[in-house]
Amino acid sequence: MANEIAIPLLPCRSIDEMVDFYTMLGFRRIYYQVRPNPYVLLKREDLQLGFFGMPEAFKPEDSYGTCVIVVPDTGELFEAFAAGMRAAHGKLLVSGIPRMTRPRRRKNDGDHSGFAVIDPGGNWIRFMAARPLPEKEAATSRLTASLNRAVVMGDSHGKHERAAEILDGALERDKDTASAAELLEALVYRAELAVRAKDHAAAGHALAQARALTLTEAEREQLAQPLAAIDDLEAVLGV
Repeated sequence: MANEIAIPLLPCRSIDEMVDFYTMLGFRRIYYQVRPNPYVLLKREDLQLGFFGMPEAFKPEDSYGTCVIVVPDTGELFEAFAAGMRAAHGKLLVSGIPRMTRPRRRKNDGDHSGFAVIDPGGNWIRFMAARPLPEKEAATSRLTASLNRAVVMGDSHGKHERAAEILDGALERDKDTASAAELLEALVYRAELAVRAKDHAAAGHALAQARALTLTEAEREQLAQPLAAIDDLEAVLGV
């Protein structure tokens, strides 16, 4: 068979809360019921997500709800979601529930780019690129290899404190040998992890170090995404 369509059905505390959140990301409601059981179906182009209401005792932070969605371009979809968040909140949601991670190389998934939306129900909607990143973007330095390990820990497993420990050790070890481009990506992710941990002082310190790096015009063009992330994180910090 071919052309199958899978529709994840995921738990939530309130279907209305899910409608508000996913409408912000460009979805529309195509089915809604309150009785006999609360359920809503949302759609964005060919992507459909279903959500069912849970008892009041349900805690999103304890949810195991998750699914993987393979898309042609994680960067394009991330930017569309980010635009919706900025329009609604004036910033990206990068900590707590709900939040969204940025597209980054996943060494635990064959070098594909991936990002996650953690929605108000605590569900991890994991978006993965259909094709792996080009070989030239694979890890070539100790710092980048450590960054990739930290991303797996922080963005795949949600263990931001352990991810921060990995990066702190790597940045101290490799700060004098890594390139400015490698340092920028590591420092930006370290700042993001600090925001998740509500350690705004550490986040501000990492962002200041990132801002102080000297980059060529070619590097700035290549690093447009992490440079944009600095602006997003400073907006969260109110800088």
